[in-house]
Amino acid sequence: MIYELDDAGLDVDGRPILRSLTFSVRAGERIVVLGVNGCGKTTLLKALDGLLFTSCGAIRYEDAILGAVALDDAEFRRRFRGEVGFLFQNVDAMLFNPTVADEIAFGPRQLGQDGVEARVARWAEAFGLGALLSRPPFELSGGEKKRVALAALLAVEPRVLLLDEATANLDPSWAGRFVDLLECQKDLTVIAATHNLSMAEELGNRAILLQPGGRSVLYDGPPTALLAREALLFESGLAHRHAHRHGGQAHDHLHVHDLE
Repeated sequence: MIYELDDAGLDVDGRPILRSLTFSVRAGERIVVLGVNGCGKTTLLKALDGLLFTSCGAIRYEDAILGAVALDDAEFRRRFRGEVGFLFQNVDAMLFNPTVADEIAFGPRQLGQDGVEARVARWAEAFGLGALLSRPPFELSGGEKKRVALAALLAVEPRVLLLDEATANLDPSWAGRFVDLLECQKDLTVIAATHNLSMAEELGNRAILLQPGGRSVLYDGPPTALLAREALLFESGLAHRHAHRHGGQAHDHLHVHDLE
């Protein structure tokens, strides 16, 4: 197993966000974490990236409990940071180098990886960034920044990719191309958080649905089966009952939210 969560609970600033999370992630799995805003998707990804620690229960990365003790060990920390990449929802927090080329090269250089220039060229081409390599990242559009951040993460060749609203700010063609790029990385473990149901089947073959308020996992299984369970989507807040009238008769039906 890559990750094992054992009755894990997570607090932020002393406030409980997630409780009773128990599930495992196998190497090579593609998981989409679904739920409304505020349900704890980002908190979960930060914990899987070792940026937050559990307040109860445990999260294990391979055989190590993911906590302060493990990350204080220089050997484990270096291995973990090289193996796990995290795309922040706000990619401005990730971009700080003077040029796009430097941004893509930063991770491989910090980790002492070889072939840095080849990595930059490969991922710049993959994300259509060749004409932007000398540009400062802060000058770019939101979609261009997202592509730079993704290229920088993949240049390290991680084992695990944690994605927080990965397709936000990407136009439909680039969202599709990104999904295709992920599909080519056969050994990559991907855990992608979103509230966009239309992307669920594209980003993963396993869906984990978080309950509003982060108290438990409402569903863990194939995305296709989840999308057919309207009552469960209603319970999660990803669908609502829409009342309207036709020919003087009132009725209601479930309406699924699909916002980016």
